[in-house]
Amino acid sequence: MSDSLKADCESCFGLCCVALPFAASADFAIDKNAGQPCPNLETDFRCGIHRDLRKRGFPGCTVYDCFGAGQKVSQVTFSGRDWRRAPETATQMFAVFPVVRQLHELLWYLTEALTLDPARELHDELRAALDETTRLSRGDADDLLVVDVPAHRQAVNKLLLRTSELVRAGTPRRKNRRGADLIGAKLKGADLRAADLRGAYLIGADLRGADLRLADLIGADLRGTELGGADLTGSIFLTQPQLNAAKGDGATKLSPTLTRPAHWSVPDRPRRATR
Repeated sequence: MSDSLKADCESCFGLCCVALPFAASADFAIDKNAGQPCPNLETDFRCGIHRDLRKRGFPGCTVYDCFGAGQKVSQVTFSGRDWRRAPETATQMFAVFPVVRQLHELLWYLTEALTLDPARELHDELRAALDETTRLSRGDADDLLVVDVPAHRQAVNKLLLRTSELVRAGTPRRKNRRGADLIGAKLKGADLRAADLRGAYLIGADLRGADLRLADLIGADLRGTELGGADLTGSIFLTQPQLNAAKGDGATKLSPTLTRPAHWSVPDRPRRATR
C-alpha cells in the first residue's frame, strides 16, 4: 500500500486532535467539540500522553487512522501553513480534513482492488475511479468543500461490490451476513471463508480461531471483536482502523499490507515440563 495512504503524524498539524469532536465515553475521557484542540495536544502538534492513551482513558485515539489525509491537508492543501501561525486558515482546514479523509479511505479500497487478480476485468474502471478520486483529493480547499462525497462514495462502492463478487466467486457456500447484527455473537472457529460481512455489526463478537479468508469486511464494525487465532489472510477491504479496534493476538493471521496492533496480546508459550 502506498505510503501516501498511511498516516504520517510528523507531517500533520494534529488535525485529528482538533478538527474532530468526541464525547466522554469508554473511548474518550472527556467531551471535545469539533475545532477545539484536545488539551493533550502540545504546541509542536504532538500528543502529550501518546504512550499512555489507553491508561488515561483515550483508547479511541489509538484506533483512529486518517489514511494519510492529515499530512495531505497540512502539507499539500494548505502548503505547510499551520492553523496556529495562520489562524485565518483554521475553520476551513478543519472542515476540509474529514472530506479528504473520506477520499483517502476510498483510495485505500481502490488501490487494494487493483491488486486483486480475479477482478482484472474491472481494472480499467477501478483505475479510472482511482484517478478521479486522486484528482478530487488534490483540489484546493474551496473545491474540496463542495465535493459531493456521498455521491462519489456510492459510485465507487458499486465498483467495489462487483470486485468483491468476482474475488469470492470461486468459494462454495459463501455466507451472506451483509449488515447483520452480530453483536456479541458466538462464532468461535466459524467457517466464514468468502463471507459477505460488509457493514456487519461484530462488536464484541467471539471470532477466535475463525476462518475469514477472502471474507469481505468493508465497513464491518470490529470494535472489541475477539480475533485471537483467526485467519484473516486475504480478507477483502479490511483496514488498519478496523484491526486497531479489535482484539487479536500473536496467532492472528494477517495479510502483509496490515500491521499487528501494538496493544494486541501475545499468547503465552507452553512451558516446558521441569524435573
